[in-house]
Amino acid sequence: MKFPNLHIKKLDLFIIKSFLMLFVATFFICTFILIMQFLWRWVDEFVGKGLDLWVMAQFFYLGSLTMVGQALPLAILLAALMTFGNFGERLELLSMKAAGIPLLRIMAPLVVVCTILGGISFVFQNEIGPKAQVKLYTVLYSIRQTSPEVEIPEGVFYDKIEGYNLFVKEKDKESGMLRRVMIYDMTQGFENASIIVSDSGKIETTADQQHLLLKLYNGERFANATELKENSKNRNIPYTRETFREKIIVIDFGGGFDMKDGSFLKKQAASKNMKELVHSIDSLTHYNDSIGRNNYKAALRNAYTQRMEFTKEDSIEQEKEQFFALNSDSVYDNLSKTSKLRVKRAALDKVEQLMTDYEIKKNIMRSLDKDLNKHRITWWEKITLSLACLVFFFIGAPLGAIVKKGGLGYPVLISVAIFILYYIFNTSGYKMAREGEWYVWFGSWISTMVLAPLGIIFTYQSNKDSTIFNMDAYKTFFRKIFGLRESRNVTLKEVIIEDPDYAKAYNTLEGIAEESKKYSSQYRSNRLPNPVKVFFSEEETLPIEEFSDRLEILIEEMGNSKNRKVIQLLNEYPVMMAGELRSPFKGRWLNIMLIIIFPIGIIFYLRAAKFNNQISRDLKKIRNNSRALMERMKKEKLI
Repeated sequence: MKFPNLHIKKLDLFIIKSFLMLFVATFFICTFILIMQFLWRWVDEFVGKGLDLWVMAQFFYLGSLTMVGQALPLAILLAALMTFGNFGERLELLSMKAAGIPLLRIMAPLVVVCTILGGISFVFQNEIGPKAQVKLYTVLYSIRQTSPEVEIPEGVFYDKIEGYNLFVKEKDKESGMLRRVMIYDMTQGFENASIIVSDSGKIETTADQQHLLLKLYNGERFANATELKENSKNRNIPYTRETFREKIIVIDFGGGFDMKDGSFLKKQAASKNMKELVHSIDSLTHYNDSIGRNNYKAALRNAYTQRMEFTKEDSIEQEKEQFFALNSDSVYDNLSKTSKLRVKRAALDKVEQLMTDYEIKKNIMRSLDKDLNKHRITWWEKITLSLACLVFFFIGAPLGAIVKKGGLGYPVLISVAIFILYYIFNTSGYKMAREGEWYVWFGSWISTMVLAPLGIIFTYQSNKDSTIFNMDAYKTFFRKIFGLRESRNVTLKEVIIEDPDYAKAYNTLEGIAEESKKYSSQYRSNRLPNPVKVFFSEEETLPIEEFSDRLEILIEEMGNSKNRKVIQLLNEYPVMMAGELRSPFKGRWLNIMLIIIFPIGIIFYLRAAKFNNQISRDLKKIRNNSRALMERMKKEKLI
């Protein structure tokens, strides 16, 4: 039994080295972009907290670890695009193919590398990511609980200190003194609020940063005299007044960063590995089912579905007695108006109570189902993100081979477009699966199911050297659709091996001028084309197409002329689009369906009419220009 040769060739090492150098750079760039996007969501929590460098370093480090799973596919996509784009731009890809190496063989070593990177991504998501997630959100939770730095602005009320509202008219930046200070103290409640007004003051924090010391000078304090009113016979005293030269107020502030206990975050789906997720999914499923069963039993016990349970003895007694069916309508009709109103109100209250109860239970069950779906989505996400490394590679590598553009231009634009597409489907799938609108597996795999066929198509097209991104081909297509033409560009050549045969060209021009006159009667601008000929007579356009081909051959031969006037007249010939007068489809029945079933046939007819009018103008221009060229050849004594 022969085993395959696993020897790594120099070409494979070259391809791997070229890819990894770009991958390392793109990975750090992508990670930085993702962490900045994550930071943007929480930037309001960071402002004014006075966080030290160590806290911010923890945030960025832990955030980077959690972003590895998302950054790897994007980095692979960008690196693959740039690698194969560089190969194509430097003609290295062409050299490899010329040596008989197919594109799939060139991609083979990188497939192995991306498979390894996918495995690394899975390990990070399953082992390192959940732990980093808990620590990251612990830091974020601690930052949220951190009180802001006291930086009181001038001329506005500052309410960032709980229970107080401060107003400072002016601030002396050098001495730190506050001028014309007003303080609303509501720590004892709104009814017992007090107002302090002083000429100046100064604010400091204690060494442990847990309290603020507010030193006020030359002021007054006004407070509600609630206690005094209660103990005094005089009820007309509105407030108390206190005058002071110096007053110190101690405010419980709790400033500075303090790491909180984040053990409760371990219950979140993102903080668990696959083994823990399976256990949690099983537990949550049983718990949700038990809650649902209890709600069902409670619904059966309500006033409208309650069933009377009889024993055997009760049944015997029931047979002995003569019971009659109770007609509730007749009972209601015999009630008084007041009793009827009371019965209606009681029934309405019962219904409203049941509706409220069912609404609360519905919201509870929806919340429980969301939590369960989050666990299931997280389990699938660890697989899909790892597989995305390969999917993105099979998109990026073929696209790079097709585009043949290296650097950060086209690759970045294409990567951003593909990632936006991936993000839209992934986010939509996540939300729909979380809400229970889609199956969890479908919502988790929707982005992969959309992008994987793209990778297959691009790989197939690039292996066939397709021009799927050839802009010239698209320009030509749209020019044909809308009847737009390129201007003719015949330039004076610096080196001419053989001059054109002017005598032969003169005779050809004479024939072209006469022939264009003959065709002008057929393609008149003031006449609409025959619909039958537009859709069913391809032979009708063959003569004018042959005429256009002879004209192009003549212009190509005359392009070797050294006479500038001749070259100038050649550039005045229009580029005919006689081939666009053909039927839309070669199949007769397709054209019939186009006319009868689809109204789009009218558009094709109007398009043919436009080209017919354009051909008429072109023939007139060709006839006049040919005669002018013949006269110029005589004048220049070229014949």
